[in-house]
Amino acid sequence: MWDYSETVMDHYRNPRNVGKLDDADAIGIAGSLTCGDQLKIYLKIKDGIVTDAKFQTFGCGSAVASSSILTEMIIGKTVDEVKKITNKDIADKLGGLPPEKMHCSVMGYEALEDALKNYGHDDMTDLDDLREEPVREKIVCTCFNVTENLIWDAIKQNGLKTVEEITNYTKAGGACGKCKALIQDIIDTYYHKEEKPVQLTAAQKIIRINNIIEKTISPELQKDGGDITLVDIDGNKVMVKLRGKCLGCKNSIHTLKSFVETTLKDTVDKNIEVVEVE
Repeated sequence: MWDYSETVMDHYRNPRNVGKLDDADAIGIAGSLTCGDQLKIYLKIKDGIVTDAKFQTFGCGSAVASSSILTEMIIGKTVDEVKKITNKDIADKLGGLPPEKMHCSVMGYEALEDALKNYGHDDMTDLDDLREEPVREKIVCTCFNVTENLIWDAIKQNGLKTVEEITNYTKAGGACGKCKALIQDIIDTYYHKEEKPVQLTAAQKIIRINNIIEKTISPELQKDGGDITLVDIDGNKVMVKLRGKCLGCKNSIHTLKSFVETTLKDTVDKNIEVVEVE
């Protein structure tokens, strides 16, 4: 038997904010009934603050508890504060979850992220019908429909280092197991593991720089309303263009040098220089 905290048991036996909001300002969905778990979360937002939240879930007790405590965590907080919540925050608030049940907290994080993407749509008359066609992401685990981005986020937020941990957090690799090699490749790419130092060719360097910008740097900047685009690479000089709130920001130089350039130096080549272009 798994060892659950008192908080998990309390929210499972007495879930808070169950149901739906007919006048929700944002709706998010995560999971799939074909995979065994699904969560739908409804948010009411006024003046940039989440004033109410409800959920409907089909899943195990950990899924119910994760969804329940998530609604308590976000009610009364600003949208900007809510955007910073991770699956680790959900699990920590519950007093921890068994490794095999961490995917429940990930599902809560995914549903919340989906809801915030829908918030601010020009036409809010029927959010269920207004959901845009999702961007097609690379599916790693076809059994549970787990994308590469979800695995990448799970590694980044929780420091996962083994395929078994990925399975516990996302379910990927938990059925037929054919995707385990792909999962290991993602882990190795994230931690940039190599048997021994290898001199990258010019083409390999370009691919790695582009991958780090897309998978690591850009998502971090997006959390604060900014973004970055790779413009060109000339030897060790990487030319980028900042977008969103990063564009024209007083701290743009600090962002470029202390985050973007440092990240690329640590992961690709210590001689890299990042330059902002118009």
